[in-house]
Amino acid sequence: MSSIEYKDLFVKCQFNKDACYHVFCYDIVDSKNISSELNEYRFSFIKLAYKMRSVLEEMEKAKTMASKIGGLKHYNIDAKEEFANEYISRGIKANAEYEGYPLSTALARPLIAMKIIEIAEKEGATAIAHGCTGKGNDQFRFEAIIRSMSDFKIIAPIREMNLTRTEEVAYAKEHGLNLSYDKIYSIDENLWGRAIEGDVLEDPANEPPEEIYEWTKSAEDAKDTPTKVTIEFEEGVPIAIDGEMMGLVDLINKANEIAGENGVGRVDIIENRMIGLKSREIYEVPGAKLLIAAHKALEQLVLTVDELRFADYMSTLYADLVYEALWQEPLREDLDQAFDHMQRRVSGEVVMKLFKGSIQPLSRKSPFSLHSIEQITFEDKETDQREIEGMIKYHGLQAANYQKLNR
Repeated sequence: MSSIEYKDLFVKCQFNKDACYHVFCYDIVDSKNISSELNEYRFSFIKLAYKMRSVLEEMEKAKTMASKIGGLKHYNIDAKEEFANEYISRGIKANAEYEGYPLSTALARPLIAMKIIEIAEKEGATAIAHGCTGKGNDQFRFEAIIRSMSDFKIIAPIREMNLTRTEEVAYAKEHGLNLSYDKIYSIDENLWGRAIEGDVLEDPANEPPEEIYEWTKSAEDAKDTPTKVTIEFEEGVPIAIDGEMMGLVDLINKANEIAGENGVGRVDIIENRMIGLKSREIYEVPGAKLLIAAHKALEQLVLTVDELRFADYMSTLYADLVYEALWQEPLREDLDQAFDHMQRRVSGEVVMKLFKGSIQPLSRKSPFSLHSIEQITFEDKETDQREIEGMIKYHGLQAANYQKLNR
């Protein structure tokens, strides 16, 4: 959420100075200034700076910014561990990608909404406000959780007033709020990825400027020598990189670093939003791309062909549910259980090769491997090749009968 959207949460409330709301707002990465003039109104505003990445400086910055506002109660929640272990891990097991990008933003929204509800209940709030526009997906994602998991009133001033960005700034100024808006791009960032949109990126005919990227190097600037990395999984979840055991948060950070240095993880797509709009979206998801690719490589070794096909189907369905604000859908929970059961055998090691934007598996091993060297080798005498003849004779029987009708 951008700073201007954050500030806009308070604009509509100024219509009624006698009203007394407990209004809630949230921000993924950073806190921005909100005019101290809000103290003139009888509102109890609570700012929730929801942190999902390990940058203590950012958290301190959020606290400092909130103190400058005056009259606001500030919560700075570090939920990286919960995000990684309860959300990202599920995304890895499901190989969850929507139209080619790992679901970084969509996976985070349900957790953010739940944290907002927790604090709202603690503070005795009566309403939760958000700064989402009527064009994006986040309005669905936040409100779906808030409506299904609480009885709080929802205030969406930007959507309700049908404001453009320019009109937001003008309206705020009319009501004594001087907002500075010098942000070029709208950026959402968490442990699992960065999403960048706006400005020149809105026109898909424009090439993305290199300045928008922070986590990844271009293929041209990436390392000139390939990098080999070994990733160990236990029941579908990565637990070690290059033999070093680590928690999932640290492991994802390490994967982001390794993949980003090798130019892996840039996604530029024309995304189909929930309301039907096509939107040019840029994502930086280096660690996600590396870990999901390694996970898929290991699955090929340990799952049957029917399991793999069904997993592909479930993966698409799972990603669609998460993207389309249906985290609370029982089917998503059912799919999680199916993935958990299937992933019991997805344990082992995968060696991946990264080089100037490309990524490929080099080797795989697992105690649950369904691959048999003895059976596949050209020197095998256990398998009697002559027995296959009968199988071949009836293979494609229906298709053969159809073709005979048309001779």
